[in-house]
Amino acid sequence: MPSPSPRTHTGRRRNDAARRAILDAATELLTRSGGTAVTTAEIAAAAGVSKQTIYRWWPSKGAVLLEAMTEWARSSAPDRDTGAVRADLTTFLTATFTAAATPTAAALLRAVLAEAQTDPATTDLLEEFARDRRAILHRIFDRAGARGELREGADPELLVDQAYGVLWYRLAVARLPLTADIAARLADSLLGPYESPHFHGPARATAGQLRRRSTTDRGR
Repeated sequence: MPSPSPRTHTGRRRNDAARRAILDAATELLTRSGGTAVTTAEIAAAAGVSKQTIYRWWPSKGAVLLEAMTEWARSSAPDRDTGAVRADLTTFLTATFTAAATPTAAALLRAVLAEAQTDPATTDLLEEFARDRRAILHRIFDRAGARGELREGADPELLVDQAYGVLWYRLAVARLPLTADIAARLADSLLGPYESPHFHGPARATAGQLRRRSTTDRGR
């Protein structure tokens, strides 16, 4: 496997440049390897820094990978308030599943899960990452509850568990596809029993309609 060209960094922006080089090198090496484990020494060499520099800023290799994954997640699947829970949920799940299905994201996610099995620092950071991503879905369901979109008895905590359970199972266990269609069908399954018939906000669209709109928007 060819190594990425080493990055260099000089001058006043040395720390910022080195941090960026380390994250980029880790991501590139992991993607090229198809998710096979990479070493801290390999990351340091590709980034043009010493191993000591990496350990000065991160407690472990897994922490480096997790920071790269966090950047990806926040840029790929932000929280958008459309005014309707079905659109909010379908949009977020579609963005998350589509991004997670890319070779880079899939490699990062699987590598972080592997590192978390033996590295307590990565385990703690992974829990923090999961709380951050779960909080987005909680906000979506909280907004829906405040608008009267959900029936009484809906359990947001279990709905969030189900949403991420599908993601992690298909990605890390069964290696099944993560597609926009799966995301839309999941949104239908989660909301179907709990949408209030008395909500008179924005017109509802089925997951299929939302999926077609999303595809059309990306093609513009």
